[in-house]
Amino acid sequence: MKVIAIDSRQQWVELELPTPEPGPGDLLVRIEAVAVNPIDTKLRGSVAAGAAPKVLGWDAAGVVLAVGEAVTGFQPGDEVFYAGDVLRPGCNAELQLVDARLAAHKPATLGFAEAAALPLTGLTAWESLFERLGICAEGTDQDRCLLIIGAAGGVGSMAIQLAKQVAGLNVIATASRPESLAWCRDLGADVCLDHAGDWIADMRAGGLRYVDYVLNCNSVDAYWDAMAEAVKPQGIVCCLASAIQPLDLNRFKNKSVRIAWEFMFTKAMYQTDDMASQGEILKQLADLVDIGITRSTLTDCLGPLSPANLSLAHARIEQGHTIGKLALTGMGATA
Repeated sequence: MKVIAIDSRQQWVELELPTPEPGPGDLLVRIEAVAVNPIDTKLRGSVAAGAAPKVLGWDAAGVVLAVGEAVTGFQPGDEVFYAGDVLRPGCNAELQLVDARLAAHKPATLGFAEAAALPLTGLTAWESLFERLGICAEGTDQDRCLLIIGAAGGVGSMAIQLAKQVAGLNVIATASRPESLAWCRDLGADVCLDHAGDWIADMRAGGLRYVDYVLNCNSVDAYWDAMAEAVKPQGIVCCLASAIQPLDLNRFKNKSVRIAWEFMFTKAMYQTDDMASQGEILKQLADLVDIGITRSTLTDCLGPLSPANLSLAHARIEQGHTIGKLALTGMGATA
């Protein structure tokens, strides 16, 4: 099979590798589309000098070609989508193995590229809201308010929809450009604030002193003090990014605020008891899309998987201004 890998010179290379054999719990998937995420750009830079080329990519949709002997619920020919396991080779390839517990049947109403844009950000948003922040997915927290910092990107775009359309929260979204703010409004945010300005003052001028929950999809360091100011006493904060500098937890102490981190790959990396919940969450996300409650956040498909197109996608992600998600079709596939 063909793969596109990043080598220790930071060059994209196309390689021919043996077709992998599925383990007992695996699916062998023919990749029809992939999406690109910030974790791809981070791991691209981690390939050490002299190390073997690494296949990146952890957002895919495709067709099952074979299943392991212990797999139930899937069969060859099924169309699936998943993010997968960052400790295994990624989806920038013709074929990929994925643990069946991490996959689900793709939304029937979406093409492969639209479906590939959903798993990583959908899982991250779902786990952030309903597991880390403890928001009720049944709509019993409708009197509460969620602040999403950096809401126009992939995770924020899904979080707006889930928080508004599923949980029924009042959603405040921050972004930094007119087109980003318009995107957040279109997804359902009640209030959109420019986080390049004094958005805390703008929030308070609008009559809101504190928010119950904060989901930070942007820099932890840059918004640490602002989060401490915005969150209500006994509120909850969830962050996605790693901190660059040591942070002062005492900023939150007097408010008795809980702070959580969300890393979507934790369950697969540590083989947690609830690892299979990711496949179950993807099934719920597919159902929500198919009945029209939420939608894919794909904003651009850059063409088929190739070194040139992957380089372009990574460059756009690294610019930090991406709205929604970027995807590529599989090698020789169509969206």
